[in-house]
Amino acid sequence: MKEIAILMAAGFGSRMRPLTDTVAKPLVKVNGIPLIETVIAALEKRGVAEIYVVTGYKAEQFDAIAEKHPDVHLIHNAEYATKNNINSVAVVADKMASSACFVCEADLFLPRADVLCRELPLSGYFGKMVDGFSNDWVFETDINGHITHVGKGGTDTYNMVGISYFHQADARKIAAAIVEEVTKPENSNLFWDEVVDHLVKSGELDLVVHPVAPDEIVECDTVEDLKKLEAKLK
Repeated sequence: MKEIAILMAAGFGSRMRPLTDTVAKPLVKVNGIPLIETVIAALEKRGVAEIYVVTGYKAEQFDAIAEKHPDVHLIHNAEYATKNNINSVAVVADKMASSACFVCEADLFLPRADVLCRELPLSGYFGKMVDGFSNDWVFETDINGHITHVGKGGTDTYNMVGISYFHQADARKIAAAIVEEVTKPENSNLFWDEVVDHLVKSGELDLVVHPVAPDEIVECDTVEDLKKLEAKLK
């Protein structure tokens, strides 16, 4: 089965300033390796056929990544500065609908390239269990482990870690819904995951959480996060 991936790399990375004043956040290095390279390595290890990197802020800086990886293709989100990440999915909706699809944040650090090499019989999000309250993006699940809500804030539940996977039928539904919703002016600030949440609640999507340990997929949102990660790796 052919698989593709969409890497979201359009944002300003404001929370990691001043580093991102001069470099796009996914290209910030951890121990000399750009964050995005660890995501690409994991996708290539799995055998993903095509990787589409959606650029925006400092788009020209990603040219070297595409030159280095023949399977990487750059697609520019011209409205990255005025619309939320729903638009980054919309500009590659045709690609998303064509195959089973990973959707990944590009500013993650994946220590092991084989972290995505697992059977994924159902569509869903990779997630880490967090005890206590979290104001991050979380998943509410039913007694069978199927996701009933995707949104912010929850207690003793799985947190989003920036990677999801959809079989083609589900990817096609999400792509179609996003293309429809992104044209509405009131949705310019919508997160694409909010569209997924609507499809879950309407019964059009059946998703599960693919659990990972906290150190298998690491989110680097701030300079402090980066410093802690580099200290841990040393």
